[in-house]
Amino acid sequence: MSLVEANAHVEAVQQFYTETASMQENESAPRIGRETHVANERRVLSKARALTSKCVRPVFVSGDLVVIRWIFHFEWQDGAVTDIEELAYQRWEGERIAEEKFFYDPAQLVPKKAAAAKSL
Repeated sequence: MSLVEANAHVEAVQQFYTETASMQENESAPRIGRETHVANERRVLSKARALTSKCVRPVFVSGDLVVIRWIFHFEWQDGAVTDIEELAYQRWEGERIAEEKFFYDPAQLVPKKAAAAKSL
């Protein structure tokens, strides 16, 4: 979690996902493979001017299953902002994530003008 909170998202994927990990957003088709996840993280981050990532504790752990509540604040290159709150449901194999599914309201993905977002 500390790598993600430090906005080292690519490094977190490289360090903590299995080579064949699957990652799924809501009911979209899963992305398969660590390198696919790394490429997706780089693609999203390249569009952002700034990102704040916050884990809302506690983290729930039951055996090899983990649930984490995340809040992300994106500031995009064009000045718009996006705030996303999600739950990440993970299945670990040893020290690495083998499967992860994100649950969030897709309406959150619509960027807002910075001034409008600040009034919330």
